[in-house]
Amino acid sequence: MFSNPERNVEQFDIHPGMAVADFGAGSGFYTISSAKAVGGAGRVFAVEVQKELLEKLKAQTKQLRLGNVEVIWGDIEKMGGTRLRDSSVDRVIASNVLFQLHDKKSFCNEIKRVLKPGGKVLCIDWSDTSPLGPKSLVTPASAKELFHSAGFVYDSSIIAGEHHYGLIFIKQ
Repeated sequence: MFSNPERNVEQFDIHPGMAVADFGAGSGFYTISSAKAVGGAGRVFAVEVQKELLEKLKAQTKQLRLGNVEVIWGDIEKMGGTRLRDSSVDRVIASNVLFQLHDKKSFCNEIKRVLKPGGKVLCIDWSDTSPLGPKSLVTPASAKELFHSAGFVYDSSIIAGEHHYGLIFIKQ
């Protein structure tokens, strides 16, 4: 079975009123699940580089009457590329993006920039047990080293599905 965004968001300790950023929002599965979790007092920022996906997501959130979502055309691999303010979000979700990135260090630094002190990032990516996933993978050990080198502390793992792993890191 593939990764279930609603179940993964439940495991990520998101509360009503929080600010959450979905880095590489894609089709918006995590954006929508997060928007429901933070409620009307919270805010979700869906950051995506592909404009056509953002337009679809904007229409979908309007149809679902999720007024707490802001779609942002941005680049998660550049400092300032998400257009979010420094220390402005409580949680960042990055699902199925790590294996695609060219500049993983800048990606981690952008997450660190936008997270509040003590904020958390949930990194979900393909595991090596999947014949369905990409050819080029980032192992959980490599992901831990990447985030550690950017100044994050490993917090815990989630059950992210049969073909994925999920790691939570805290900004120090």
